[in-house]
Amino acid sequence: MTKVQSMTGFGKGEVAKSDYVVSVEIKSVNNRFKDVRFKMSSIFSSIEIDLKKILSNKFKRGSFDIYISFKRGEQKSKFDDIDDEKVKSFLKKMKTIADEAGVPVEMRPVDFLKSDFYKDQDDNQYEDLKDYVKDAFELAVKNLEVSRCAEGEKLVEVLEGHQKIFTEYYSIIEGLSDQYQKSVEDKLKKRFENMGVELGLDEPRFMQEVVFYLEKLDVHEEINRITVHLGKLSKTLVGGGEIGRQIDFLVQELNRETNTIGSKSGVEEISDSVVQMKVQLEKIREQALNIE
Repeated sequence: MTKVQSMTGFGKGEVAKSDYVVSVEIKSVNNRFKDVRFKMSSIFSSIEIDLKKILSNKFKRGSFDIYISFKRGEQKSKFDDIDDEKVKSFLKKMKTIADEAGVPVEMRPVDFLKSDFYKDQDDNQYEDLKDYVKDAFELAVKNLEVSRCAEGEKLVEVLEGHQKIFTEYYSIIEGLSDQYQKSVEDKLKKRFENMGVELGLDEPRFMQEVVFYLEKLDVHEEINRITVHLGKLSKTLVGGGEIGRQIDFLVQELNRETNTIGSKSGVEEISDSVVQMKVQLEKIREQALNIE
């Protein structure tokens, strides 16, 4: 079973070779879609599509910030990148000028640690480095997945807690639904006994209106729908995979039925329960925004 993932997480991968040490860090946060941003040297532009494919195979949604850096290994120094021929040509030219001017020329080794004396860039010389980047990237993606799954488990526990509280208040309404209608019916019948004859009301016609009115107040249909939606929500939370949008849909449906119950009832206990149910639904909705 695919685990539930939060869209918030962090993963790091590092590959150390004799010539280079490559580090990849990936930070992800929630997003309705998938947004990927790279911060790396332009020499890796040719493998950006490959890196995106590796990411897409693991994650469907989220905003990803990817940082790729590298440094020379312990056995490689900056002087390895210096072009000997460029340095010789420069020294020869400077010696000629110095001899003609009759002035001495003093040079330090560090003076040649400038881009002007580096070897011309050749994409082929970075092929090994690009392979190191891919290896480090895959490791970072793996660690990011572990991080997102761990956060996902925590979120599911939080969601189940809010669902439990919602169900407790919903059970109160369920228990009062029949009693509430009976109470309204008794009040209307009593009012007819007190005022019906005086106002000249027709009893069969009055009782017909009472039945019609009670049907409008009936919340059993909403209760049945909430029961179904709660069952689906429970299955969704334990089902794993991409459940963020599913939860969002179910919360919308539960909210609609809860609002309908609130509009039909004038009983304080039911109204209070509806308010608390809506509070829990909003908390579920907010937390679900972080789930893939």
